[in-house]
Amino acid sequence: MREFACLYAELDETTATNRKLEALRNYFASAAPENAAWAVYFLAGGKPRQAVPSKLMRQYSIEYAGLDDWLFDECYSSVGDMAETIAHILPPPTRESDIGLAVWMEERIGPLRGADPGTIRAALFQYWDELTWRERFLFAKLIGGGFRVGVSKLLVTRALAAIAAVDAKLIAQRLMGWTDGRVRPTGAGFLQLIAPQSDDEHRLRGGQPYPFFLAHQLQGEPANLGDMGGWQVEWKYDGIRAQLVRRGGQSYLWSRGEDLISERFPELTALQLPEGTVIDGEVLIWQGGSGTDAGAVDAPAPFADLQKRIGRKTLSAKLLAELPAVLVAYDLLELDGVDTRALPQHERRALLETLVTGVARPQLRISPLVTADTWEDLGKLRGESRARGVEGMMLKARDAQYGVGRTKDVGTWWKWKIDPYAIDAVLIYAQAGSGRRASLYTDYTFAVWDGDGDERKLVPFAKAYSGLTDAEIAQVDNAIRKTTVEKFGPVRSVKPTMVFEIGFEGIALSTRHKAGIAVRFPRILRRRDDKTVDQADTLDTLKGLLEAPVEGIQEGLPEVSAA
Repeated sequence: MREFACLYAELDETTATNRKLEALRNYFASAAPENAAWAVYFLAGGKPRQAVPSKLMRQYSIEYAGLDDWLFDECYSSVGDMAETIAHILPPPTRESDIGLAVWMEERIGPLRGADPGTIRAALFQYWDELTWRERFLFAKLIGGGFRVGVSKLLVTRALAAIAAVDAKLIAQRLMGWTDGRVRPTGAGFLQLIAPQSDDEHRLRGGQPYPFFLAHQLQGEPANLGDMGGWQVEWKYDGIRAQLVRRGGQSYLWSRGEDLISERFPELTALQLPEGTVIDGEVLIWQGGSGTDAGAVDAPAPFADLQKRIGRKTLSAKLLAELPAVLVAYDLLELDGVDTRALPQHERRALLETLVTGVARPQLRISPLVTADTWEDLGKLRGESRARGVEGMMLKARDAQYGVGRTKDVGTWWKWKIDPYAIDAVLIYAQAGSGRRASLYTDYTFAVWDGDGDERKLVPFAKAYSGLTDAEIAQVDNAIRKTTVEKFGPVRSVKPTMVFEIGFEGIALSTRHKAGIAVRFPRILRRRDDKTVDQADTLDTLKGLLEAPVEGIQEGLPEVSAA
């Protein structure tokens, strides 16, 4: 635990990539394999499940420290982070512990999940008495389910590649599925992760997916890409990027976040794919999904409908019928057990078309190709994206191989997205960030006006924490401290004085939100010092954005080639 706590602190205290990389290499070179395995799980994006409820953590830390409730609350309000507050208020330990991270996770933290309060209290009192400040902070993050660290999976991959002396792309491939919480990290697994390259890597992986190939955001006009004939154009769908894997007589559906989501979409894993097949595509809810209703709109449903499927542990027959899922396939990574990623894009496309035609099921659709005579004509088609229920276009080099991550060394994919929706909103709540921004207010809640005259009020509709520079954050933080009206734990209610332009990708009705709508991927585009609070947008303006004419797909929009 001590070694990982030191690594966690090193990673959290610097923004320099080279320093983070050095810290990771040093840790993996010296850590015991079973401890390194758990470290890879967390650093690569694995999430610890909450083992102790926050209420009990608060209660027992107050008892252990001998504090009054009000004093703890004041400390928490000042610090803004439960784990950091607990680490600060506890008295110094009387013992030391050399127990490794693996034992902590498997024999100490794991058994706390579901334990009775008395057992949890006794365990916390014992563990706190043998942990330093750094270790207590990490321990609280792990048992509370709030572990986050400022390091990318790519950086972890580079560090492991350096230790193993193998290609980073191979490490990325082996890491796929590593953060699936249903499989316990082991020392043997870590040693296999950094083992020398074998002759037939992918056959050893069972249901494991391949690393996803990611697109770059296109800046400027596509005419700069040269001749249109060198590019394959498709729509960019707003769903869940996924790989459907068929090996060993079983099908697996993996999200890009490396979650195994097979049970949530049984109609997709039931597809009769040939043995040794891996398809890359987008999981969507499809309106008129089965194609049996001739009058139904044949188009992707809003992302909000997909969320209804994602959040359900039990899928009723009614839900499956009302929200039918499809996999829109746009690449073929393995066929008959042979890795096809090194083939040119257009050859993989031809194989994919043959495969989808052979399966002949409505749950598997091929991503249609978009054709136009000129880049200008293609731009006009892109302008119809929202009416088609898509986010824009994907431009893929016809000779591109299927790479690993966001790379250009074997070809390029570009995402040519439409401009986001934008609304001018008022900042009404703020909360401190985490890590190096724990002392700054960086997480904001925004509102728009609702009602008229004396009944006019600000209604919150979105939270956002990205889009501002460090200098802008400092200015906003200063204004928040000067205009605070009330404090609710780590949250501050502020006097409405600041207007921001908020961008987002999608919008849908929602009964779970006070405003009655939910927006997708909200972020700050800019601060609007040129506008007063009274000039911010209204809820009616926001709801007006809901009126995207999806029916336009059936009513007069140009047809798209599905060659």
